[in-house]
Amino acid sequence: MKLNLTRPLAFFDLETTGVNVVADRIVEIAIYKVKPDGSTESLSKLVNPGRPIPPEVTAIHGIKDEDVKDAPTFAQLAPTLDKFLANCDLAGYNSNKFDVPMLIEEFLRCGINFDLKKRRLIDVQNIFHKMEQRTLKAAYKFYCGKELIDAHEAEADTRATFEILEAQLDRYKDTEFTDRDGNVSKPVQNDMEALYQFSYNHQHADLVGHIGINRQGKEVFNFGKNKGREVEEVFKKEPQYYDWMMNADFPLSTKNVITTIYLRGKSQGQFIFKG
Repeated sequence: MKLNLTRPLAFFDLETTGVNVVADRIVEIAIYKVKPDGSTESLSKLVNPGRPIPPEVTAIHGIKDEDVKDAPTFAQLAPTLDKFLANCDLAGYNSNKFDVPMLIEEFLRCGINFDLKKRRLIDVQNIFHKMEQRTLKAAYKFYCGKELIDAHEAEADTRATFEILEAQLDRYKDTEFTDRDGNVSKPVQNDMEALYQFSYNHQHADLVGHIGINRQGKEVFNFGKNKGREVEEVFKKEPQYYDWMMNADFPLSTKNVITTIYLRGKSQGQFIFKG
């Protein structure tokens, strides 16, 4: 369906050094502008972030430090981008939560007040998630073709979950899946180990995701000032950070994980245990 536009709609996407809007920077911006007459215009630029791109981030978007070392900074590109996006509404995927705040932050650092008051912000991901709900009730309808009458009653929910898994095994038994490394497999099999490997988030070392696992298999912090840094390396240089975490309001399961990492470092003689 042709878009009914009264002014240009700019679809844009950012690649960055990380996901912290305050601390991280843009390394690439791509814009696809659709005009009311149906014509389009594109702009794509690499951006020098003025800081190293973490290896685990490069592993995701493929942009290395050497790729951007001769690229213009955002401050140098800002006037061109501001002009290109003049009088445009903005659209993206997860853009309202991440891309828009990141873009505005970069503009503000350059002294450009990129006003959003009169712009419409269209997030395609939000439309997707609202229209294709991921609730148990929606899953039961989608996979089993039945209404979940007693939703949120424990017994009904558990039986529905059982039926959904059976239906998933039937639906996806020969369906190929491509992971982020390009590996193709048929992971939804009637085998509990295979289902565990596919459904569990192996990028987390703890249950809640405070401690992640990078491409090298090392535990890394997913929060705070040490976000993206290896836990063992931080504890080696700042043993007091371990003490702070143990005394702070973190889940006991997370504390068990960091204690294991700390003791591992102690056994290797990397730092003195203070616990």
